[in-house]
Amino acid sequence: MKKQVKVKPNSKQQRITEEVDGTLTVHLKSPPVDGKANAEMIELLAKKYGIPKANISIRAGLSSKMKLVEIEI
Repeated sequence: MKKQVKVKPNSKQQRITEEVDGTLTVHLKSPPVDGKANAEMIELLAKKYGIPKANISIRAGLSSKMKLVEIEI
């Protein structure tokens, strides 16, 4: 399944919210430096869906706030 993900780095809390259109908004504690925010996002999504981190990949937007993420369930 593919999901649009909006990333908000440097947040006070980690959380994932799903919008009405199916887009996920992911609030991360990590700064957007050296891929730390991407790694934290993958970890949070893996916990949410109960799958290994290897089943989640970023298809587009590696250095953008809007990402296209593929999740293999």
